[in-house]
Amino acid sequence: MSKIGFIGLGIMGRPMAGHLKAAGHDVTVVERKSLTAEDRANFTVAASPKAVAQAADIIILMVPDTPDVEAVLFGANGVAEGLSQGKLVIDMSSISPTATKAFAQKINALDCDYLDAPVSGGEVGAKNAALTIMVGGPQAAFDRALPVFEKMGKNITLVGTENGAGQTCKVANQIIVALTIEAVAEAMVFASKAGADPAKVRQALMGGLATSRILELHGERMIKRTFNPGFRIELHQKDLNLALQSGKELGVALPNTASTQQLFAACAALGGKGWDHSGLVKALEAMAAHKVAPDA
Repeated sequence: MSKIGFIGLGIMGRPMAGHLKAAGHDVTVVERKSLTAEDRANFTVAASPKAVAQAADIIILMVPDTPDVEAVLFGANGVAEGLSQGKLVIDMSSISPTATKAFAQKINALDCDYLDAPVSGGEVGAKNAALTIMVGGPQAAFDRALPVFEKMGKNITLVGTENGAGQTCKVANQIIVALTIEAVAEAMVFASKAGADPAKVRQALMGGLATSRILELHGERMIKRTFNPGFRIELHQKDLNLALQSGKELGVALPNTASTQQLFAACAALGGKGWDHSGLVKALEAMAAHKVAPDA
């Protein structure tokens, strides 16, 4: 079993690390005030990212944004300071594809491998070890990491052998998810304001071409008013910023991504940065002066 360092015990990171521990891996985490008694019982606790890297063969990051990854890797007492030849760094955060390439080059210069392996599936997927994992990096590094990935996910794909390919795939994923949430939200607001029962509309649509996991899961949240995350709106805003910035760099227009980002911004203005991203429906409800269903 590999010695694994895991940095980032958030909503998704904690169950992911737990699956690795349950599989028999020795898992080391960074000292944080937020560590629970259960965390301290399950994991070895090290003083810094540098110490985590020194203790592990494979170091996994699961942190919120590009600056967080950079700080963990290259800040004072960062992972890079604790690496030695042959170690593998896996970034499972969702960050900039461009920055990922630069980070990988720095890690490769230390005679270590680097994979970008962002995930989709949210808290439910993390808890059920059913995440989709999108990987960019060398085939040999992917082969080494695959048994570890298999403890956390089900649909695991080496998208490309160049670093950044995984992050590019995740950005595409987040475009699709955001725009589909927006479409479901529009449909639910429309149907409800027209006098139809949104729960019955959703049930009917689940049997046709409009069906999707987002209609199934997020449509239900919109009807039942369960907007606790899940996946927070502020994190999806971050991902759409990555999409729009990458689109600008590539000269690709993303008009519906931009408009959906504005709806997320409206939610944030309503105090909803911490809502589940299905809460995007509240921006449309405000524009329609009509709620899909009464708040619980």
